[in-house]
Amino acid sequence: MNDKKKHVIKMAHRLFIEKGFQATSIQDILDYSGIAKGTFYNYFSSKNELLMELLKTIYRKMEQDRNELLLGQDPANLEIFIKQIELQMETNRTKKLVALFEEVNFSDDKDLKNFIIKGQLRIIRWFYRRFIDIFGENKKPYLLDCAIMLNGILYQNMRYSSMAYDSNSNIHKVVQYSVNRIVKIIEEVSQAGEQLIDPEVLTRWFPDEQLEHPYQHRLYNTVLKLKASITKQQTQAKYHELLDFIQSELTNSKQPRTFLIESAFETIKNSEIPFNENALKQLQQLIKEYN
Repeated sequence: MNDKKKHVIKMAHRLFIEKGFQATSIQDILDYSGIAKGTFYNYFSSKNELLMELLKTIYRKMEQDRNELLLGQDPANLEIFIKQIELQMETNRTKKLVALFEEVNFSDDKDLKNFIIKGQLRIIRWFYRRFIDIFGENKKPYLLDCAIMLNGILYQNMRYSSMAYDSNSNIHKVVQYSVNRIVKIIEEVSQAGEQLIDPEVLTRWFPDEQLEHPYQHRLYNTVLKLKASITKQQTQAKYHELLDFIQSELTNSKQPRTFLIESAFETIKNSEIPFNENALKQLQQLIKEYN
């Protein structure tokens, strides 16, 4: 994404926070960001598409930061999971995302509404997968139900905690309390053998990704291993960005730019950083598999 497009998204986000998404016009965005109408439509077909691009940008960065909390850590560590949720909730707060989501409910744009719903389902799927890491495969039949419950518990606790104290809620306290409750619920429903929604429904919610999941999982773990090899602070940003680019192209792009992926991989491979050799070979193999 070029700098001018990033600037437009940043300025539009400020306007959405100050005026509200519905009240902000494209002309407002043009005036505030200092661009011509033709430039806007060169980047976005509509204000709704700009909002979707804004949300993708925010959540791409949030997911990257959330994944990095796992570097060198035990995936089953509940405290790491809590920190990941706190990061997610803090992103929602600082970026004023809840207000944006609520405004979308009044939109007539079906694609925009579906985009928001899909994003919520992705969060629930992430909870579900992290629950498998933490509580094990034997509890898998009950973990989607619990992921849905946690999502609701977090949202409502944040909302009413803020109302009760007439201020921003203490995110750590809300997350800790909510996770403690869901741990008890997971134990209870797994012992009772009660299931409401079969996790197989995820293949219906994400039909285009069900066959890719094992590949994505291997890619995700490989990238984590390679990031763990980078110890020098001054080189972290560069190589993290290259690894994130490769991962994003292989998982999110309909037409991955092979020449750029291979160029990024060669830069990583030929660096002086003592990367995990097995992980490098795994990444090279994953790139070949995709092609």
